[in-house]
Amino acid sequence: MSAELTAKNSTGRRVSARIAAIAESATLAVDAKAKALKAAGRPVIGFGAGEPDFPTPSYIVDAAINAARQPKFHRYSPAAGLPELKAAIAAKTLRDSGYPADPSQVLVTNGGKQAVYESFATLLDPGDEVLLPTPYWTTYPEAIRLAGGVPVDVFAGPEQGYLVTVEQLEAALTPRTKILLFVSPSNPTGAVYSPEQTREIGLWAASKGLWVITDEIYEHLTYDAVPFTSIATAVPELGDKVVILNGVAKTYAMTGWRVGWMIAAPDVIKAATNMQSHATSNVANVSQMAALAAVAGPLTAVDEMKVAFDRRRKAMVAGLNAIDGVECPTPHGAFYAYADVRGLLGKEIAGERPATSAELAALILEKVEVAVVPGEAFGPSGYIRLSYALGDEDLATGISRLQEFLGTAK
Repeated sequence: MSAELTAKNSTGRRVSARIAAIAESATLAVDAKAKALKAAGRPVIGFGAGEPDFPTPSYIVDAAINAARQPKFHRYSPAAGLPELKAAIAAKTLRDSGYPADPSQVLVTNGGKQAVYESFATLLDPGDEVLLPTPYWTTYPEAIRLAGGVPVDVFAGPEQGYLVTVEQLEAALTPRTKILLFVSPSNPTGAVYSPEQTREIGLWAASKGLWVITDEIYEHLTYDAVPFTSIATAVPELGDKVVILNGVAKTYAMTGWRVGWMIAAPDVIKAATNMQSHATSNVANVSQMAALAAVAGPLTAVDEMKVAFDRRRKAMVAGLNAIDGVECPTPHGAFYAYADVRGLLGKEIAGERPATSAELAALILEKVEVAVVPGEAFGPSGYIRLSYALGDEDLATGISRLQEFLGTAK
């Protein structure tokens, strides 16, 4: 064996340090465990996955069926996306966000996660820092690290509605800061920044010369007459240093179709497209044509889903706040409740004294077969996330189990 090969193998490492450092998606892990238990005959209620329980609207499915029958869609297509879909995404963004974009500024990706990673990979050099409002979606910090960046948590607790302030962002700023990630409505908290808060934060970012990546996947899911505000539109002072992320998954109940996109300056999109051309090439054409029917069509389906989500939101928040030791602010967007369970930690529950929200979530799943995601997946311990994108009956059953079980804490 050559000395060079011996040196390469000297660590005995089978998986690269870069990949080994990445944690699995906690939300998908909880969902997979819940589904496995259900498949084994356990009556598990899953509050883990952020996935609407509605079927994809029939007109979207019909568009996919029609596309599948056309031989032209059986072939490779442009890596950046079908031209007709890119044009429809640009038109939809102007319609919904008020942001004018040329189709050349659109890259169609394999779901929102690919858009997230490619945005960071395109903009970050090793050691660049990203201001990450916390609690955050579990994928963000991993995507930042995988791209060579450094996530800098900026935590906002329930006492401030899970909304970070300019003062907090300023305190976290360093010479290495390059990007602010802005997410409203938020996963995991359901928090929504007001138009005034959005503009204040955007103006601050512009004054510091930062890039802003804004994830707008939940743009159509707001409640209580709370408006969605696109930071890209509210703060034209950002110029071309803004990247919009979005997709069809949440609005149209299309999580399994895997179609997302990023909108950015032409040079950023060109670089990200080059990367995607080597990583995955084009998104499946049938899924792209389904997405075209979605974004070019009416918003009737999401309006109908919102009625159910709103009803479930109110029931979940009321049910959680009825438990001693649990405090749950009312979320104004998305379909998650983010409950503060610090009042339960250290107390005796079913003979155990959970010290962390991860231990509490494991105990809940074991004892009453309810799957929730612990706060450690999204930032500090002491919280649990519950999705209310599930059926009314399951939601009522799950909350009832939690009330009965956690009500024994002492």
